[in-house]
Amino acid sequence: MVVCGPTASGKTKLAVDIAREFGGEIVSADSMQIYKGMNIASAKPTEEEKMGIPHHLMDFLEPTEPFSVADYVTMARDVIADIHARGKLPVICGGTGLYINSLIDNIEFDDTGSDPSYRAELNALAVEKGNAYVLDMLRNVDPEAAGQLHENNLKRIIRALEVYKLSGKTMTEQKALSRLNPSPYEPCMMMIDHPREVLYERIDRRVDMMLEAGLEAETREFFTHTDYVTASQAIGYKELKPCIDGVLSLAECVETLKRETRRYAKRQLTWFKKDSRIEHILAPKDVEYGEIVINAEKLIKKYSFL
Repeated sequence: MVVCGPTASGKTKLAVDIAREFGGEIVSADSMQIYKGMNIASAKPTEEEKMGIPHHLMDFLEPTEPFSVADYVTMARDVIADIHARGKLPVICGGTGLYINSLIDNIEFDDTGSDPSYRAELNALAVEKGNAYVLDMLRNVDPEAAGQLHENNLKRIIRALEVYKLSGKTMTEQKALSRLNPSPYEPCMMMIDHPREVLYERIDRRVDMMLEAGLEAETREFFTHTDYVTASQAIGYKELKPCIDGVLSLAECVETLKRETRRYAKRQLTWFKKDSRIEHILAPKDVEYGEIVINAEKLIKKYSFL
């Protein structure tokens, strides 16, 4: 089972209810809920909200530790196998589309090493001749990959050239090879589909609730550390930092947080709506939550794994 969708759409509650009904356990697919301590900003479910259902891949990593999509897929595969072996239903729940698709599509990740000297050489070329020059270098060897990258995305341009130099294969060839092995999973994927204005209202309410729960204090504690590089990009912390620094008022930062969360939700929607496998559970403005659960259960019962 996969319950995906944008932030504040209600996927956590639905996933828990599905797990209770069908004997499942939750496997988080959220790139920020993996970190310890980031409870309010990442909207981790409370013990009460978990309703006794085991939750995996949540709250296990220090914010200083690196973590990649490949790491997630490796760990999620092991967790899913364990849940399945115990006769339970794995229920993937989250809004990080890259995690979800990489997992259920059985993507094999590039294990090509690195060449720091070549990378430094390409960075120097970009400084001397411009990013467009380095992108043209990539276009000469891998026009498809180059066509998908903007010249400002220098890190990925350089990585594509580095992979070609070290392996003799283009990033496009690597990507094709990563999908050769069929997926071992038969996913039933769904998302709650609110009208846009309803979703945005839910987001605004979520932010207000996070503040009432102590988001400002959590943010102040978070920024007492200076080495939380990736984790510091979590929506919630960076928007409140000007308030912590005394640059803007809390009210101004809260408005920014609501706006950036809505933008993030829009990006999530764009990602998930590209996947035709996802069943959309329509949730008009005045829909009762019980109706959403009933429609979800009807969808699940069509699948052969039950």
